[in-house]
Amino acid sequence: MLEQTQIAAIADELVQADRDRAILPRLTARYPGMVIEDSYAIQKEWSDRRIAAGARLVGHKIGLTSKVMQVATGITEPDYGVIHDDMVHESGAVIEFDRFSNVRVEVELAFVLAKPLSGPGVNLFDVLDATAYVVPALEILNSHLELEGRTIVDTISDNAAMGAMVLGGRPVKVDEIDLTWAKALLYRNESIEDSGVAGAVLGHPALGVAWLANKLAQHGQSLDAGEIVLAGSFTKPMWVEQGDTVHADYHELGSVTCRFA
Repeated sequence: MLEQTQIAAIADELVQADRDRAILPRLTARYPGMVIEDSYAIQKEWSDRRIAAGARLVGHKIGLTSKVMQVATGITEPDYGVIHDDMVHESGAVIEFDRFSNVRVEVELAFVLAKPLSGPGVNLFDVLDATAYVVPALEILNSHLELEGRTIVDTISDNAAMGAMVLGGRPVKVDEIDLTWAKALLYRNESIEDSGVAGAVLGHPALGVAWLANKLAQHGQSLDAGEIVLAGSFTKPMWVEQGDTVHADYHELGSVTCRFA
């Protein structure tokens, strides 16, 4: 495991990489003894520094919850990252492309909590009971570490590649529709690039939120009322270029759109 001085130094690098829109060498190539607990410690150190500089924690994201995402990344277990207030956009937003080191987009459902969730032992029904509403979302991935050969340790350290998110569509209560069969078509510049159903996320997207609450408990943390939780992508990451418009049609849940300028 890493020393605290090493964790702090890596967090410094990631903060600077975000400012410079830079790509750093893989951490696992430089620190081959790193373990998952090191990577979550780095993530927390990075988040704490952003919060000290004025950012506000508003939620969490869950990554790598679907088979399509695990195949796309070569990583076989879920992870999580934090969402700060300056990462959240509304549908129709024009997003600065050069704000990111690289841009990929995923299709997800966001759970907004009415009650706190604290593990261990949180299950699907606890999540449904605690949820105020579910709403369509796009996640914008942004990696500060080279993608080739990365492991889950690299990804977690880099806040699970969380760059930003876009909320839109029609919020629904959890009993209004069968969330397993919530679906979306993903467009880039009016061409369909991908599609998927939310059940690809662990069989039910709320199970991703349960996984998160139980994982956070291992780190002495929990989910608060009012938090946004991105439950995991049910499409593979779609690369985006400057000038692209991204549109996700969630059928009965409405749509989410953004443009990268």
